[in-house]
Amino acid sequence: MDSPTIPLISRRDALIAGAATATAAAVSSSAPAEAAAPKAAATPGPRAKLSLNVNGQVHALDLDTRTTLLDALREHLHLAGTKKGCDHGQCGACTVILDGRRINSCLTLAVMHDGAQVTTIEGLGTPQNMHPLQAAFVKHDGYQCGYCTPGQICSAVAVLDEIKRGVPSHVSADLTAPPLLSAEELRERMSGNICRCGAYSNIVDAITEVAGSRT
Repeated sequence: MDSPTIPLISRRDALIAGAATATAAAVSSSAPAEAAAPKAAATPGPRAKLSLNVNGQVHALDLDTRTTLLDALREHLHLAGTKKGCDHGQCGACTVILDGRRINSCLTLAVMHDGAQVTTIEGLGTPQNMHPLQAAFVKHDGYQCGYCTPGQICSAVAVLDEIKRGVPSHVSADLTAPPLLSAEELRERMSGNICRCGAYSNIVDAITEVAGSRT
């Protein structure tokens, strides 16, 4: 009796056939699950009406309560000078001046500041009529790529106001004495604003020049 003939198949063909079978099984098993679980529609969040005085102009807004002040400025008021960097309050690129104090606008909700006065880089000066700190940054090359510069300048404006009001910093030796206009003081006060291009020394020079002209 003749033995049955066994078809010959190469190792390559066997691997291809195995891979195709596994792929077909995976697709067929996942298809019913995908069909049974349709994608859920995004649920809109609660909204609130508020008013912001930005750069001297009052704006009435109707926002999702989860909207940060940064996104309100950039996406709703189209003031793109305030930058979104880390979005975690670590780089300072989003710094604005809120009711006279500097703040990381990515860390606060817009609805928390109904009626507040906000100053962004656009409100400090224009190319034709620059704020003294803007002019000093240009003079001393206090920037390279420029992405962090709006936050640096807004922060520097607030720093000079803090020193004028006698607000001490972590490096102030005497908390009751007027703060010094030293490089150490300025570096400490500006430490929340990161410049990845490394223009720190020029930034200090720019602030020092303006601070000296105000004393």
